[in-house]
Order: sequence, then structure tokens, then C-alpha cells
Amino acid sequence: MQKCDHCNTPFSWSKIYKFFVWTYKPIECNNCGTEHRITILGRLSFVLCTIVPALIFLNFLSPFDNFILTFFIGIFILLGGSLLTPFFVKYKGVV
Repeated sequence: MQKCDHCNTPFSWSKIYKFFVWTYKPIECNNCGTEHRITILGRLSFVLCTIVPALIFLNFLSPFDNFILTFFIGIFILLGGSLLTPFFVKYKGVV
């Protein structure tokens, strides 16, 4: 899990998830107030954990003839991947 670059205070899973899911907002450390912004590698890891597995499933691995069932399983894969991304996303402190 990501820690503050300045004081090594760990960020909570919920704080990271809340700040990057829709807008990639900067995270502020609760202890020292340092602002942390998501890195390019962090954005790439978000895409690799969520969108890429869902697209691979929808386009290549879909065993179902029913489009609606395939679509909902793809959405489930997307949501499952997004729940794992706070463990892989990297933030860098802004001075």
C-alpha cells in the first residue's frame, strides 16, 4: 500500500480508491499535509488492472452467445479489477 513520501504514513485503501476512481485527484496526507499526485505508471496500472482484462474477456474469451450475460460478466471483471488497483497505483509527493 502507498505511503506518504514525507512522513511514511500509510494511506488507507478507501482513501486511495475514492481519490482516483473517477478524477485522479491528488491525495493529501492526514499527518503532514503533503500533496501526492498519481504517476503515469499509476494510471497505466489502473488501466492494466481494469479495462484491459474486461476488453480481453469481451472480445476474445467470451464463451456465451448471450450479449447481455457477456456484458455483465465484463462489467464484473472491470469492477473486480478496480477494487484491486489501490494496491498497485503509485502516487508521488509534490513539494
